[in-house]
This record gives sequence, C-alpha cells and structure tokens, in this order.
Amino acid sequence: MNRGVHLLAYADRLGGTIARLSDLLDGPLSDLSGVHVLPFFVPFDGDDAGFDPSDHATVDPRLGDWDDVRAIAARGREVTADLIVNHVSASSHEFQDWLARGADSPYDGMFLTFDTVFGGQAAEADITAFYRPRPGLPFTAYQHADGTRRLVWTTFMESQVDIDVHHPAGQAYLRRTIKALADGGVRIVRVDAVGYAVKTPGTDSFMTDQTLDFVRTLASWCHEAGLEVLVEVHAHHTQQLAIAPLVDWVYDFALPPLLLHAFVTGSVERLATWLEIRPHNAITVLDTHDGIGVIDAGPSGDRPGLIDADEMAAIFAAAERATGGESARASVVPAWASMPHQINATFPSVCGDDETYLLARAVQLFLPGLPQVYYVGLLAGGDDVGLWTATGQGRDVNRHRYTDEEIDRDLRRPVVRALLALVRLRARHRALDGEFAWHRTGDSGLTLTWTGPEASLQVVVDVVERAVRVSGRDGDHGFEAHGVEGLAALEDPTRLTPRS
Repeated sequence: MNRGVHLLAYADRLGGTIARLSDLLDGPLSDLSGVHVLPFFVPFDGDDAGFDPSDHATVDPRLGDWDDVRAIAARGREVTADLIVNHVSASSHEFQDWLARGADSPYDGMFLTFDTVFGGQAAEADITAFYRPRPGLPFTAYQHADGTRRLVWTTFMESQVDIDVHHPAGQAYLRRTIKALADGGVRIVRVDAVGYAVKTPGTDSFMTDQTLDFVRTLASWCHEAGLEVLVEVHAHHTQQLAIAPLVDWVYDFALPPLLLHAFVTGSVERLATWLEIRPHNAITVLDTHDGIGVIDAGPSGDRPGLIDADEMAAIFAAAERATGGESARASVVPAWASMPHQINATFPSVCGDDETYLLARAVQLFLPGLPQVYYVGLLAGGDDVGLWTATGQGRDVNRHRYTDEEIDRDLRRPVVRALLALVRLRARHRALDGEFAWHRTGDSGLTLTWTGPEASLQVVVDVVERAVRVSGRDGDHGFEAHGVEGLAALEDPTRLTPRS
C-alpha cells in the first residue's frame, strides 16, 4: 500500500511551532502524507536538540501541546515521534530524585551504573570493548545528596544518563512514555538509540543478541498501545536485515552512501547489490538531523561491507571537496574509529548541483518502502556554517532555522518545485499501488518501474550523465519529464496531457 511521503522536521526550525508546521502541511506541503516531528518534549532545545528530555511525556509549551499533535493526525496525516529508550536528561525529575534520595527513591534502579553492568569487577579490556559513537569513555561521575559518588553510564553526553531497560523502574518509565505518545495521536514511534540500550560484558554491547531480545519486548509494548515501531540503528547492513523482521519499519541507511559512491565512481554496481537484498519495510532517507550516514554501507570487523574502507574514505573526500572542506571540519571521529561515521553537511551541498541532487531524490522516492524527506533537504538547503560555528556542534550545519521569508523564497526555486512534483507523484499516482521492478541499464544507469492496473510509472537515471527522466501513464493520460526544469513544470497537473 502506498503511504505517500513523510516529512522529517524540527517544529521550531520549520514554522516555529507545531501548529505552524501543521499549517505548512495543510498549505504548500499538502502532498506530504505524514510527518516525523523531531523531539518536541520538555525541553526541545536541550543539550542534544531535544534528544535529552527531562519530561518525555509533555509537549514543550513553547511549541504547543498534545492537542496540536492530535490535530495533525485528525487531518489524516500519520505522526511519527521519538521514543528515546537509551537515556533521559540528568535534569529529569526521576534522576534528580534518585540523586537526592538514593535507595529511598522510587526511581532507584532506573539508571545504569558501572556496578550494574560489571558487578564491581571490570578490567581495562572490558571497558574499552564497548562501542561508543563519541570520543572518550561512556561514564560520568555523579554525587548523591549524602556524598556517595556513582559512575553513571552516559553513552552520548554527560547530561544524558542511561536507563537500565531491564530494571522494573526503567521499564515502567518506558511504558508510561509509550502510553503518552499513543494518547497524543502518534502513529509510529521511532525507537532512538536502541542499539546502545543493552550493555553486555564480553561484547561491544552494540546490536547484540541481547539487544534484539529487548527490541522484541519493546515492540510488543508498542504494539499493545497501537503504535507501529521504527528502529533507528546505524550498523552493518546485515544487522539491519536481522532487525527488519522484528519490527514494522527500519531505516534504509545504506542507500545514501551507495548513491554517493555511485556518483564518485560512475557505477551503480554496489547500489544494485543492495537493491537485490534490501528490506522493503524500510523508511528510505538521504539525510536526517544526524547527517548523512556512511558507516551503514561499510565493513564491520571481519564482515565485508557493501563498500570497503577505501571507498568510504573516497565518499568523505568527495564531500569535503564539494563543501569546500566544511564537511570534514564538522564531522566527528568516534573513539577507536579511523574516520567519521557520518558526513555533517546537507545532502544538496554534498551533491554539488541541482540535477545530481534531484537524481538522488528520484531514486529514493520511488523505491519500495516509505520515503522520508528531511526539511532542509526538502528546501534544497545549503550548509548553515554560521549556526555550526555559533554552537560548536557539527551536526548543526544541517539544522537550519528557517524564517517564513526563507520558506516562501525556497518554495519558488525550480529544484524545490521539481522535488515537490516527485513527492506529488509518489503520493498520488495509481501505479504506486502496483508492483515494483528495477533493472540496470549499463554500468551507470538504473530503471525503476511501478506497474498497476491501467497505470505505470518509470524513473530512469544515469549517474554519469547526472540525468533523470520520469514518465508515466494513468488511463488515457500520460507524461514525460526530464531533469529539474521538466519536473518543476509538473506541479501544474494540466501538463499531464492525454496520450496519443
């Protein structure tokens, strides 16, 4: 079933509030069938842009309230929200109560400490074996009111304290949060950072068998509340394949680096390999609030990737050239890694020109799954170097705060109009309810085809020529459009003329 195209956006950075974001969806972005509103909880502007909630069950009143979220759903759009399972803010009521009262707190046991995992015994090799996406070790010393000091797990930032997902207090917290989201009109929950949520001595504690067991449990809680489950994991492609049958949705994080690899090499061979095995219950993305993932297509340990380490390095180098060196300066190299896990830049800036960018979007939007377009990418935005420089956070280069004037201006740009035409076709064309097929056309070309009763749609791309052609028919009406200029003209439905 074709569920159209979803938007991924921060409410405060595209519109300013949830209600204003809803107005955009009812207006110039009306062909979008759903929206993933990035963390809108209290506070939405914390140390990690909302991914460090102190109150995960309350909408930040500066953005609106649950009625605003339910209003989006009531108008027929699917709402996705984040279920942050690995951690909460150190300023949360639960953590502060535990620091104040220790074992007398009802939240005693909710937070993961050094001893919780290691039982007081750990060698240097045990500690350094853990996989962490940031430099340094994943612990922070906190002090209770009575002076007792504890080493609390902080996988991401010192202000993000990890939850013990196996303790009854941690599980009760997660189930309360799930209920709040379901009651608020949310349809899909994106399970954030679940790959790090289970710490198992003797392993790297990332996407282990124990993690998969927890995913099964968490998915059952969400399904009981009527929620679909999207798991967010940046990992080896085989781990994505393993988790896909356990949940409703996974991300196709391998697609962006494989497209960039095709642009660098002029060959779609590696992309075609992935198309043969990728899960179809995938949210397809090119860019997100976290940047452009590259690790997802690469090797891991002794497991070969869809591309190798040298090819990953070539993608980073091409991005660096396209952005005048900014992506290299903004991207972070995690502990024990030789290169960044993702490119901190906007996808349009890495592509370098509008035709290349539109080609990438055409492939993304017409693969099986549920396409999701990041708000900066929807408006074909460039790198916000000023914001990154001001905050010191490399990912902010891809998190621009749009004014109303900027939105109005960018919606008139040909490349944006062309992209919205692709969105419209994905959402409306009857062929998308039919069968999908694809084939290679030489070393550098791909053809994607959707065929249904009395309707068909075909997307032909060439990564050397940087060319895209979209054609289709629906009954007696058909069209053909080439590149940015031709697709931009398709926003006028009268251009879908009768076939001769």
